[in-house]
Amino acid sequence: MPAYWIGAYRAINDAEKMAAYAALSVPALTAAGGRFLARGLPEQVYEAGLQERTVLIEFDSVEAARAAYLTPAYQEALAALGDGADRDIRIVPGA
Repeated sequence: MPAYWIGAYRAINDAEKMAAYAALSVPALTAAGGRFLARGLPEQVYEAGLQERTVLIEFDSVEAARAAYLTPAYQEALAALGDGADRDIRIVPGA
């Protein structure tokens, strides 16, 4: 069953750190089997929706998504990001 990694960015505090993170994280997560389905600001929000950057990545399973987070390549990306963003990462199983 597929799983989805959902990242919601409450604030980007340092554009340079964010760019360094993006340069490292995209290849790291792709190499770990992730498929980027969406990223960017929402075109429309409803109800209590927030106008914040969102990233949606599909993996083959919850286990694959968890393993991707723990890879040395992704940990390097996290180190580059540091305090450059306030965000929430969730792994949600597909229906």
